[in-house]
Amino acid sequence: MADATDGSSESGRTETAEERADRQWQELIQEIRVAQTGVQILFGFLLTVVFTPLFHELAQTDKTIYIVTVVLGSLATGALIGPVAFHRIVSGRRIKPEAVAWASRLTFAGLLLLLATCTAALLLVLRVATHDALVPWLVAGVLAWYLLCWFVLPIWARIRYTAED
Repeated sequence: MADATDGSSESGRTETAEERADRQWQELIQEIRVAQTGVQILFGFLLTVVFTPLFHELAQTDKTIYIVTVVLGSLATGALIGPVAFHRIVSGRRIKPEAVAWASRLTFAGLLLLLATCTAALLLVLRVATHDALVPWLVAGVLAWYLLCWFVLPIWARIRYTAED
């Protein structure tokens, strides 16, 4: 295993620990931009639903699903915006590797919360739109798709294509 301070790394890159942290930070910020936009649009939409006339006609179960969905969306928004605040507060303190690690954790938590928000929102919309017993199966199918795209395929690729030491 190569020492990160000697200019080499296991990935074949020649970069210092600081350069690696800078690169990882830039990559993470690009990833977060995609997720932030989606969660902010979804959360903004969710916030308006309570002010529509139809909301007050919903069954209590649907109102509860809505409240859970809004809370999940709020938590996802916080987690996905958190890395920006984290970086701003610790910027210039020479702890970028640690900031990258914490921002990565917040991003992963945000993705899990976004997964839960999307699933709950889909459940609510399909329940209101169809009142069909098929709804839980449709939601489970979409959840499985999310899990496949967001976690299973990347984990498979990581295992499949990562060189063993």
